[in-house]
Amino acid sequence: MTAYLQAVQYHLPSTVVTNEQLVEANPSWKPEDIYAKTGIRTRRYAAKEETAADLGFEAARALLTETGIDAASVDALLFCTQSPDYPLPTTACVLQQRLGLPTTTACFDYNLGCSGFTYGLWLARALILSESCRNVLLVLADTYSKYCAPADLATTSIFGDAGAAALLTSDKARGIARIGPTVLGTDGRGAQNLIVRAGGARTPPNPTPQDRCLFMNGPEIFAFTLTSVRSAIGTLLARTSLTWDQVDWFMFHQANGFMLEKLRSAMKIPESKMPIALEDVGNTVCATIPCSFGDRSTPAASAPARPASSPALASDTPGPSPWFNGEMRTTDLAPRRTSPALRCLSIRSIVSEVKSTSPTRTRT
Repeated sequence: MTAYLQAVQYHLPSTVVTNEQLVEANPSWKPEDIYAKTGIRTRRYAAKEETAADLGFEAARALLTETGIDAASVDALLFCTQSPDYPLPTTACVLQQRLGLPTTTACFDYNLGCSGFTYGLWLARALILSESCRNVLLVLADTYSKYCAPADLATTSIFGDAGAAALLTSDKARGIARIGPTVLGTDGRGAQNLIVRAGGARTPPNPTPQDRCLFMNGPEIFAFTLTSVRSAIGTLLARTSLTWDQVDWFMFHQANGFMLEKLRSAMKIPESKMPIALEDVGNTVCATIPCSFGDRSTPAASAPARPASSPALASDTPGPSPWFNGEMRTTDLAPRRTSPALRCLSIRSIVSEVKSTSPTRTRT
């Protein structure tokens, strides 16, 4: 049995926050400096009463509706977030009821940041290859804006909110890409470099305002990323018997435009093979790669279909720790507008031609 990606969707909240608005609250900053250091001009923020589950729900509902997928055919729902509705119950169980999935659906949350999409593909693929499931709905969402201190340039200028959904299936006829092997890794020594200290059992009952906010040690994360990503990619290429030149598309977690440019330069990856797509949405944590699918537009779109790799950077290690998911093949990558709120692209499998379809995204 093989696992295929069938559909992708994402949803953005309606509130747009510009660099100019950030500068109004922090006069010592300059909009052009924020863009130069982050590659971001605007980001989306969830409303006060809007949660990560709400964003994920909208993405999943749109995916099910627009693809005509029968909710009764979903065997498992995996929800990735670091912004759950409650300490308990599991938010995935709440989403099961909201989405009208059958009570036979297996549901669970998993707590990961920027590596969440890759881990989700890995988990869903494992469930399908073990023949435990035929169809797995992967939902990812976070509202990091609620963790960011308004005066903290390191976090406020980077993070945005979003929800995303992807459906994985064992049905080759419905697949638009085959999910290949994955390289994962963890190094918990850097846990203090990206942390919200309040909200768990480790923190005293009355945490300080600082403990309630996201702390990020940007230099440590940046240094770890530059030293670790290339080796992880090399490990996966060796495992799949591919060379760097044979890979047509490297998709990284969209953490920070400056960081991605440094990575691209250090690894000598052509600009057309490594899209950077966070200018108008920011770093949406576990949803960045699904969001990037909708913004894909490079000269590689007209090139012959070749293997494409999807690396991401895990945020819950000492800075982003790389994972790398490969053996996908892409074609017709330029986004195709079908309405002001929708962009589409087509993907096909590395091992055989499969039916072309259009993963989509929506914005409010």
